[in-house]
Amino acid sequence: MTTDLAGFDYRRVQVAEGVSLTAAVAGSGSPIVLLHGFPQTHLMWRHVAADLVADHTVICPDLRGYGASDKPAETDGSTYSKRTMAADVVALGRALGHETFALAGHDRGALVAFRAGLDHPGTITHLACLDVLPTLDMWNAMQGLKAAVAFHLYLMAQPVGLPEQLIAASPDAFFGYFLDLWANDPESIPADIRSAYLEACRNAVPSIVADYRASAGIDVDHDQVDLAAGNQLRMPVTVIQQDWGRALGFDAAALWGAWAPDLCHLTVTSGHFMAEEAPTDISKALRDLLTR
Repeated sequence: MTTDLAGFDYRRVQVAEGVSLTAAVAGSGSPIVLLHGFPQTHLMWRHVAADLVADHTVICPDLRGYGASDKPAETDGSTYSKRTMAADVVALGRALGHETFALAGHDRGALVAFRAGLDHPGTITHLACLDVLPTLDMWNAMQGLKAAVAFHLYLMAQPVGLPEQLIAASPDAFFGYFLDLWANDPESIPADIRSAYLEACRNAVPSIVADYRASAGIDVDHDQVDLAAGNQLRMPVTVIQQDWGRALGFDAAALWGAWAPDLCHLTVTSGHFMAEEAPTDISKALRDLLTR
């Protein structure tokens, strides 16, 4: 089984000075960009992309700092801010000929998609976010012992040096832990895909940590500014989540509703890697979103 998306062309696209993204592109029709999460690459969309490509232009990039895309050194908090990464995605769409497009993201990609929706409302026509809360709400929701499930957020929030050293000492154990813990159906991530994920993460420890570190700093600042200004997502939004709000004691739909007046909030019984465990459900939800 190849770890390329079958039938997709691979492009290298410059999106900022010194930064290019690698993206798989195929299909025709209205465009949709699919952003992967942690600890994955664009390959997580392989099933959903194969479905959507029948009647859409589908673009699946590796995010800045991940997979085959460039991994610039972290010079300050903005290098891997979600604002910077969202600008990458908008630049990618435009370079491929799309001034507007739908955007779906999972996990870290969903945080990039959320920021793109706030910063570029004239570009993002429809928005889907899978299994996250907005950054500001995420930190506020993590309370007490139950927050231990998100220990990696706190580890990678530390200053440059220690988290990179600890993770690089045993990267397969670290990243593989989440692939195992978060999958309800381990067979949904075959051995060759798992190997590709681990290799990609092994080669990107500093940039992955920098992405998370930004979410404990500058990303929170950006969310606070938007919250104070009353800025909201203007496009139709679909959020698909596990029902971990109930387990951790918060109302996820209400938190998202404060940001997205035109919201469809769905809960699923699959694990965190829902695009791989329940691709038919995710494809349907995205198709429903695109008709709104």
